[in-house]
Amino acid sequence: MNKAIWRWLPGALISLLLIALLLRMVDLPKTFQAMAQADERLLALAFLLSLLWLALRAIVWRTLLRNRPAYRDVLFTAAEGYLLNNFLPFRLGELGRALLLSRKTSLSFSAILPTILVERVVDLGFSALFLLSAIPFVWNAGMARRFGVIVVILVLLGLGTFALLARASQQVLALFRKLSQRWLRLQRIGGRGLEAFLSGLNVLNEGRVFLLFLFWMTLNWLLAWLAYFLMARAYFPQATPLWGLFGLGAAAFGGAIPSLPGAIGTFEGAFAGALVLLGGDPSTALAVALTARLYNYFNSGVFGAIGLARDGESLSHLYTQLRALRNPME
Repeated sequence: MNKAIWRWLPGALISLLLIALLLRMVDLPKTFQAMAQADERLLALAFLLSLLWLALRAIVWRTLLRNRPAYRDVLFTAAEGYLLNNFLPFRLGELGRALLLSRKTSLSFSAILPTILVERVVDLGFSALFLLSAIPFVWNAGMARRFGVIVVILVLLGLGTFALLARASQQVLALFRKLSQRWLRLQRIGGRGLEAFLSGLNVLNEGRVFLLFLFWMTLNWLLAWLAYFLMARAYFPQATPLWGLFGLGAAAFGGAIPSLPGAIGTFEGAFAGALVLLGGDPSTALAVALTARLYNYFNSGVFGAIGLARDGESLSHLYTQLRALRNPME
């Protein structure tokens, strides 16, 4: 087997294991019955909030890009990235949206990619914050709490490292040129890419822009919290906002660990597992997770497909390009 298969295999095994565990724990006819009997009004409201979440997420990313691209381009490109992540391995959607947006704007791929990295690091921080906030009300899970604290520390270290790189950009560039002076082609091509990358990180040193980014990101996560609470309440009348808080934090972590494309199995296992810990029936909890999955597929599928059509692209063609782009990074 080649290296790509070895990298793909652990995530596939984790997903398949969790899917097998879910199928052993739940009664699928009961799951489908729960989906048919859920509160349609709450599900409709949660669906509208999921659309609003996508619209707001485009504002989050555009803020990191200093509002230079048109909002429409950012919205459809973000959806294209989520669509790619749902079907392609190795989270190639992140590279995909940097590549696609670079073709529509004057921004380079290397300048766009750092904004996606910052966005993802802060997302991880919010997921840890939500999980840590909910854990004391769920159960006395010392290990889970320590894990969440470690994630928060790593997020802060990551943002701190990015900020230092941006602040010391000239010194970093000078060091690169010194170390690469024997390889002129690497120095020329790599220097341009590194300079653009560091320029993209400068947003961390622009207090007003970064605070505005954090404001929109916080609003985006609060919106997601409300949507997850409404989805849980549509199936469990006893659900409280805590269910949305804990479910969202767990689902975000489930989507971040190695898995098949689209976090298949890990997302459902984490989200449904969180609801079961709160007292929910396993079969109905899976119905909630599947609803969240369907909303995600619909939003990324519709807006992502429109974006791909606007760009004259297809999943297969983009996959070929992204694999070629990713190989030099391996």
